[in-house]
Amino acid sequence: MYTLFYAPTPNGKKITLMLEALNVSYQVIPINIRKGDQFLPSFLAISPNNRIPALIDHENNIAIFESGAILTYLAEKHGQFLPAQGADRYAVLQWLYWQMGGLGPMAGQNHHFNHYAPEVVPYGIKRYTEETARLYGVLNNQLADKRYVAGNEYSIADMAIYPWVTLYEHQKQDLSQYPHISRYMQTMAARDDVQRGMQKYADFDWETSLTEAQLQALLQNHQA
Repeated sequence: MYTLFYAPTPNGKKITLMLEALNVSYQVIPINIRKGDQFLPSFLAISPNNRIPALIDHENNIAIFESGAILTYLAEKHGQFLPAQGADRYAVLQWLYWQMGGLGPMAGQNHHFNHYAPEVVPYGIKRYTEETARLYGVLNNQLADKRYVAGNEYSIADMAIYPWVTLYEHQKQDLSQYPHISRYMQTMAARDDVQRGMQKYADFDWETSLTEAQLQALLQNHQA
């Protein structure tokens, strides 16, 4: 039913969490972002921002990029993990957007300055480590009286947030300071669909990249 363009990053794992929760059939095309696969013309035709994930829905003949848009599309198509209307719907959407606009970008800059910057930039390290801590505090407060982020029901907000928070050590965060997040992480990790989604393609081959011809062949095969 679906083709997922994927690498095992937090943004990629959002979509495997959703597809596993929906229990639908899908195939994966690996996009090795360390080798530049995201710049291949056939991928750019689907994801013009040269980022994973991207998704093709073969049933509806539609291609979508941006993880938040993909999650919303799948939730609306299948009628799951996003209420159809009312306050509950916007409770989910506001936390989805919180991740897209806050936790993801700030934690991503945290990763960059703490681990990947070509030189040590103390200001960048301090700024983004502290901003990540602030966002963890916001999330911890939200979870004080809720099983899941937007309430007592599992939603696309959880699928968006959880993969980023699993990297708390990489982000220089002490989870013992956030007891409600710690409880939430245990709740999420106990779900069978979450376990499947997080482990999908754990053996991703970071040494192999695609040529344009190989990507075109994979696309033709998936459409057959």
